[in-house]
Amino acid sequence: MRPLHALLLLIVLLAAPTFAQAQLYQVPGQNSPTTKEQVPLYVPQDDKVIGRVSIPDEKLAVLVQPEGREWREWRSHTLRLAIGGLAIGMTAVLAIFFLYRGTIRIHGGRSRRLVLRFNWADRFAHWTTAVSFLIMALTGVILTFGRPLLIPLIGHQAFTPLAEYAKSLHNFVSVPFVVGLLMILALWLRDNVPEKADWIWIRTAGGLFSKAGGHHPEAGRFNAGQKMVFWSIVLGGIGMAATGYLMMVPFAFTGIGGMQIMHVIHGLLAAGLIAAVIGHIYIGTIGMEGAFDAMGCGVVDENWAMEHHRRWYEEQLRKGYVEGRQPAE
Repeated sequence: MRPLHALLLLIVLLAAPTFAQAQLYQVPGQNSPTTKEQVPLYVPQDDKVIGRVSIPDEKLAVLVQPEGREWREWRSHTLRLAIGGLAIGMTAVLAIFFLYRGTIRIHGGRSRRLVLRFNWADRFAHWTTAVSFLIMALTGVILTFGRPLLIPLIGHQAFTPLAEYAKSLHNFVSVPFVVGLLMILALWLRDNVPEKADWIWIRTAGGLFSKAGGHHPEAGRFNAGQKMVFWSIVLGGIGMAATGYLMMVPFAFTGIGGMQIMHVIHGLLAAGLIAAVIGHIYIGTIGMEGAFDAMGCGVVDENWAMEHHRRWYEEQLRKGYVEGRQPAE
C-alpha cells in the first residue's frame, strides 16, 4: 500500500467515530425536514422507505412508515380524549339527571310478591360478561393512561410490571367475556328483536322524565332502552373481540397499516362501550328502585314488573311465575 493511501485510510478510521457521534446527537436546524412531505428520501407513491431483505418476512424491509406517526398521535392524544371525554361526559349527564329526577321509585310501593325475572343461566351469563368487561376496561385504561397519569405517581419501575400484568390480564379475561357474550346472545336474542311498541317507548323516553311516577310505556321482557344496550354490548363486544384477537396475533392476517386500523377500531369501540356501561350501571343501581334485584337475586317485585314491563308481567302471571298468585286463565 502506498504511503498516501495509508494516510488517507488512517484519517477516515479516526474520523468515523466522531462523524457517527455527530449524526447521533444531531439537532435539526432551521432548514431540516419537519414533516413527512419534506423528507426527500420518501418514495412519492406511498411515502415509504423500503429496503430489500432476503428473509421471508417482507414487512421487516419497511424502514419508515409515515402513517405510524399519525397512529402514535392518535393513541397518545385522540384515544385518551375519546375515552376520558365519553366517560366523564356520561357521568356528568347522569349526575345532572339524578339531581333532576332522583331515584325512580316504585310508584305503588313494594307488594312483597315476587316475579321470577332471570334464572341462574341468565345471571351467570350477565355477570360473566359484566365482570370480565370491567376488568378489561380497567386494564385497558391502565395501558392507555398509564404513562401520563401513573408514572408521575409510582415511577417507571413500578409501572413496568403493572403494565405487563395489566396486558396479560386483559388478554386472559377476554375468553370469559366472549363466552358470556355468546351466552347472552343465545339466551336473550328473541326478546331483543325490535318491535312497534319500542317506538312508543323511545318517543316518551320510557317515562324517565315524568316525575309523576308510574307512567311507563308498556313493554315486554326488555324495553327499547334495554334493547339498545343489548345490541350495543353484543355488536360492540364482537367487534372488540375480533380486533383484539387479531392484535394478539400481529401480522397474521394483515400488515402494519391494518394493525393500526384495528387498534383504532378497538379503541373507539371500547370508549363507546365504557360510556354505555356507565349508564347501564347507573340505571341498574341508584337510578331505579328494584332494578338491581333482577340480576342480584333473579326476582323482582310484582309492582315493579307491572310498572316497567306490564306485557311481560302478564305473561309471567299466566305461567304461574308470580309468587302468591294463581296462574291467570
